Amino acid sequence: MTPSSHPGPLSGLRVLDIATVVAAPSAAALLGDYGAEVVKVELPGSGDASCRNFPPFKDGKPLWWKVTNRNKKMISLDLRRPQGQALLKRLLPSFDVLIENFRPGTLDGWGLTRDVLWELQPRLVILRATAFGQTGPYRSRPGFARIFEAMGGLTYITGEADGAPMHPGYPIGDAIGGVFGALGVSAALCRLMRDPAARGEEIDLSLTEAMLKMIDFLPAKAMLLGESQERSGNVSPYAAPTGVYRTRDGQWISLSGSTEALFAANCRSIGRDDLIGDPRYADNRLRCGRAAELNALFADWFAAHDLADVLARFERHQGTLAPIYSARQIVDDPQMRAREFIQAVPDRDFGTVPVQGVVPRFTRAPGAVRSTGGSVGQDNDEVYGQWLKLSADERAALAAERVI
Repeated sequence: MTPSSHPGPLSGLRVLDIATVVAAPSAAALLGDYGAEVVKVELPGSGDASCRNFPPFKDGKPLWWKVTNRNKKMISLDLRRPQGQALLKRLLPSFDVLIENFRPGTLDGWGLTRDVLWELQPRLVILRATAFGQTGPYRSRPGFARIFEAMGGLTYITGEADGAPMHPGYPIGDAIGGVFGALGVSAALCRLMRDPAARGEEIDLSLTEAMLKMIDFLPAKAMLLGESQERSGNVSPYAAPTGVYRTRDGQWISLSGSTEALFAANCRSIGRDDLIGDPRYADNRLRCGRAAELNALFADWFAAHDLADVLARFERHQGTLAPIYSARQIVDDPQMRAREFIQAVPDRDFGTVPVQGVVPRFTRAPGAVRSTGGSVGQDNDEVYGQWLKLSADERAALAAERVI
């Protein structure tokens, strides 16, 4: 691996990403953020045709691809063909982690069973990411983020009380699945680190289960109380006052705060100290029961004040309010600028591309975003030539046959 001034806690780890679309490749990218050397495998020619064709585009180049597949070497390989499978088998002993998201049984059908993979690399961690998992009646169903969100419970609780269920404006199901994938791989690696004699691990990641995990106590509420969480728009059922409000100058803000101290700070911010000692609002449970009147009271106050005044008052009294940012406002925020979270990352097409930094930040072994997602097979010569010692003629013959 190329030396880096920010090697990251996973420096020295090698990850082979043969997955497609967004969720599983996002898991690989996170591991790359933390210092792992990630090699991305795509079909020769077309590459990952799905993700490479997602908008937005700049000069015909997909920006989503460049961010989701950051920190990866790019090789092409047709795993459907015996020659491609043979090359994968030669590559595997050099890797610690394999990430795939084919339908269950696909790799087995190509002769790449779990046992074969472990014969080649006994300590290999295999992450299998699918819509519904490796077992069950839905195991072979295809899936995308909206499937995970819909069947994982998020969509049902999102939207106005009297409106249709709503998806978020970004496929958050993929992002959440990627986080759970990277976490699962990291946990498996911890076990291997503690026990040098331990064998590899197979991780069954259901992306729908990952979504269901995120809604926390709602299944318990349904099963123990017989109540399904319903949509409540921007009003939280867990705290009051809460909501999204419009200021006099037409800006949007979000308010929350469930503890007595935070309620008091919010009341002071709007000059209503009298509400603090009111027995009707003595604790969060009582306030939730009178949410409508509290929300209306705060809405009226916000409607009579401009955003700058609102933010100044809430900052002075430590109230729990935030402006609702567009993407452009986020990157211009003083806090983001001070921490340099949006970074200009080297890119072959545009010189640099702005990309979010590493989350979380490590003090002693900070990770880094070193490169953006590149073109199909751009690193074939390095990986097949330097790693596998294939000659230029051998590589050219494989390319002519569209194996690589």
